Amino acid sequence: MHPSEAIKEKKSDKLKGKKILLAITGGIAGIECVKLARELIRHGAEVTAIMSNEACKILSPIAMEFATGNEVITELSGKVEHVSHDADIFLVAPCTANTLSKISLGIADNTITTFAVAFRNKIMIVPSMHLSMYKNSFVQQNIRRCEDKGIIIVPPRVEENKAKMADIETIVEEVIRCTRADKEGKKILIIGGATYEAIDDVRAITNFSSGKMAMALAKEAYERGMEVMAWASFEMPGYIKTKNFRSIKDLIKLIEKEKGRYDVAINCAAISDFTVEKKKGKIETGKEISLRLYPAPRINPMLRKIAKVVIAFKLEEENKVISKVGELLRKDNVDYVVANTLESIGSNEAKIWIVGKEGVIKEAEGKKEEIAKEIIDLV
Repeated sequence: MHPSEAIKEKKSDKLKGKKILLAITGGIAGIECVKLARELIRHGAEVTAIMSNEACKILSPIAMEFATGNEVITELSGKVEHVSHDADIFLVAPCTANTLSKISLGIADNTITTFAVAFRNKIMIVPSMHLSMYKNSFVQQNIRRCEDKGIIIVPPRVEENKAKMADIETIVEEVIRCTRADKEGKKILIIGGATYEAIDDVRAITNFSSGKMAMALAKEAYERGMEVMAWASFEMPGYIKTKNFRSIKDLIKLIEKEKGRYDVAINCAAISDFTVEKKKGKIETGKEISLRLYPAPRINPMLRKIAKVVIAFKLEEENKVISKVGELLRKDNVDYVVANTLESIGSNEAKIWIVGKEGVIKEAEGKKEEIAKEIIDLV
């Protein structure tokens, strides 16, 4: 058994049965392609590398053969590789300005560009070049040409005056999104994390929340092709559009400023039930104090202004959780409640009940990524 088989589907089966042609051009970012190929395999993909002559000067084809377990294509032969290799995605990463421009114009003068012209399924380009080249009007025009032809462009990371190849996590997510998208055109808002209500200028009261459920929901929705917006108190992956909040007031401001309308809003944040009367400066250490707590405004009813469907979360002890859901459905006027137990706090797993006005619709238990799929299926 080739070593690449030992890591197949170690992370997920989201790319199981998918064949990917990984075309590597002559950019220095090509040194990341061993890691990229292995990560795609960890999600179940079969990867075959195609390398330009310039890429072979930077990265050995032997390394890519080891990484993928498949023979590397470096030139065309009587086997007519460009038409005999069937695949789901033709992924050009990294893609130089030269190769990008040739693909946009349908020029087939080397192994990679000939593959691109002959390929009939989805093409994805991950540009990597100096920033001045990326900003060049001809290159930008060629990027638009590619997009007009249905080619997916994964934007670069602009750092140190360079348009660097997108990070491996982002590329893999874009590949998964390309193959899983079944909810395109839907707009979703996901709210996650914990609120922090200031006691003084350095302290706050808060709730326990790891943000793992919100992260799983955002990834699942993104991979399913949805237009995702996250409001979070923690750092989301770069490919998820995110606005940050800390307090309940921050959330209310986000709702008031929201000009768009979502198909669905999912609120799985640990929002404080109380706000506090903040003291100026820093309360003296060791001094006994009294805090006055006030009932916090309810966020779920406000989401009605910006979303057609509202899904709330309810956390309780298992023997109480279902009985508390009906009260939340009525009080907050939400469409569904995802009831979950205290054991889910900070854990990678959860046990949930999806409850609507007609009662329990679904019960599920497992990893939060699996739970997220059940919830997004509902949308």
